[in-house]
Amino acid sequence: MSDRYAKYHKMKFDYPADRVLRITFDRPETFNSVDSEMHTQMTDMWIDIDRDPDINAVIVTGAGKAFSAGGDFSLIEKMIGDSHEIMKTWKEAKDLVYNIINCNKPIISAINGPAAGAGLVVALLADISIAGKKAKIVDGHPRLGVAAGDVAAIIWPLLTSMAKAKYYLMTCKPVSGEEAERIGLVSMCVEDEELQQIALDTATELSNGSQSAIRWTKYSLNNWLRQAGPIFDASTALEMLGFMGEDVKEGVLSHREKRAPNFRKDCPI
Repeated sequence: MSDRYAKYHKMKFDYPADRVLRITFDRPETFNSVDSEMHTQMTDMWIDIDRDPDINAVIVTGAGKAFSAGGDFSLIEKMIGDSHEIMKTWKEAKDLVYNIINCNKPIISAINGPAAGAGLVVALLADISIAGKKAKIVDGHPRLGVAAGDVAAIIWPLLTSMAKAKYYLMTCKPVSGEEAERIGLVSMCVEDEELQQIALDTATELSNGSQSAIRWTKYSLNNWLRQAGPIFDASTALEMLGFMGEDVKEGVLSHREKRAPNFRKDCPI
């Protein structure tokens, strides 16, 4: 592996084909949850990928039974009520989305199980998203007691519809791989045992194509996302504001105690 990616030790990097880079979220014991250090690394790595002259396509997947369970409780609890940590995480969350959007290489996500939180950002912002039938996509922000930030407001209505986006983002209902394909949330759903090979075949095809044409096509299409920047900024800011409130404390506690949350019923907004 090139020294270019050695510093991103929270993930595994390999080259399954010529000029194809594969990134694997590699904490299977926690369903590839994202701690503070990993969040920083998965934000910064896209800049190096953009500048890497030796690769033409990227695959992202997860080790074990999950793609990524999202931010782990240590990251979330570190943020609650701490304005400094909230600002740091807000900047990284913003940079993660824009770094993926602006990365010149086509990205393929192979969604091999549960995908949530920061991991879901990568799964859905990928240029081609391929889900196995065992995939379970869920944006659980309101269940945690904060607004659906990260990538939700910028991408869900564009991929599906405003009606579907509101339903799934406000109720936090999980979406199976097959349902995700049906509503347009992912590019395709395939048999689980075929997922990795289809992702590799797709990456290889893109790697062998006209790089200028593919990269300019990606850049042009991603202007749909860039023009939604104010929507994204508002959603992430409101998500971060939620970490200064009381609901997120109950949300985290209810997750730890494996019970339904008991949020306050009144709200001044």
